[in-house]
Amino acid sequence: MLKQRILTALVLLAVLLPALFAASAWPFAVLTIVMIGAAAWEWARLNAVPGRSAWLFGGALSLLCLGTLLLLGRDGQLWPASPLAWWLAGGLWVLGGGYALSQGPQGWPRLPRLPRLLLGGLALWAAWLAMVQARALGLNFLLSIFCLVWAADVFAYFGGKAMGRRKLAPAISPGKSWEGVWTGMAGVLIMALVWAYVVDARFSVDSLSVYSLLLRKLGWWVGGLGLLLLVAMSVVGDLFESLIKRATGAKDSSQLLPGHGGVLDRIDALLPVFPLALALSSLVAKQ
Repeated sequence: MLKQRILTALVLLAVLLPALFAASAWPFAVLTIVMIGAAAWEWARLNAVPGRSAWLFGGALSLLCLGTLLLLGRDGQLWPASPLAWWLAGGLWVLGGGYALSQGPQGWPRLPRLPRLLLGGLALWAAWLAMVQARALGLNFLLSIFCLVWAADVFAYFGGKAMGRRKLAPAISPGKSWEGVWTGMAGVLIMALVWAYVVDARFSVDSLSVYSLLLRKLGWWVGGLGLLLLVAMSVVGDLFESLIKRATGAKDSSQLLPGHGGVLDRIDALLPVFPLALALSSLVAKQ
């Protein structure tokens, strides 16, 4: 299993890195459209949409993303969206995600299938819009958001393994602990300080990271609280997908990524973080 996970991760990196560092914005845009389409297919299957219909849902969302890019952008980049859109998307995640988690796995099936599909499609579309917008703002900015989520997950895993005692949400994800959440937050804050005051300050980067925008521009208190909110929402995104899988009896969203499960299993924590990161970063322009 470990060998399979490593091989899959290497293949994913071999595809992702050239798209990230390409001179044109199109490779990253196309790669993320494919990724979002696959995640939409998985979402449909998790919500009891059979065979061909699930493929149609995934294809429709990919076409929506492509159509948005062609109509509201140029050269693979979207025209800048209003900060209000990111605040709205982030607010829906904070309120809606919190409410869904409070209802537990038994609450999700009570919602009719069509609203469930539309909510998932809207969340995936908003996250894709935010990723493409983040890429337009700069590679350093985009990577800083990715690394925030990845670092929170890694630090939480090892912190939970070493010190985990109090379960975070035993009915949804028994392996997660409050100690893991705290270590994830601490790890991200340490990384943020290094990135903002060493990497951004001393090296030539194409853009400021989300850490510099929050900590150096908004101040330690406001910026630090913003970073903690992003880490907390990465946990909400992870738990939300776990809730769906628990409600439907699925172990993984699919087997598209050998050793890793499905695309949703890899991007669930990113879905709320990207819109909220853009919303918080928009505050800098008002300073």
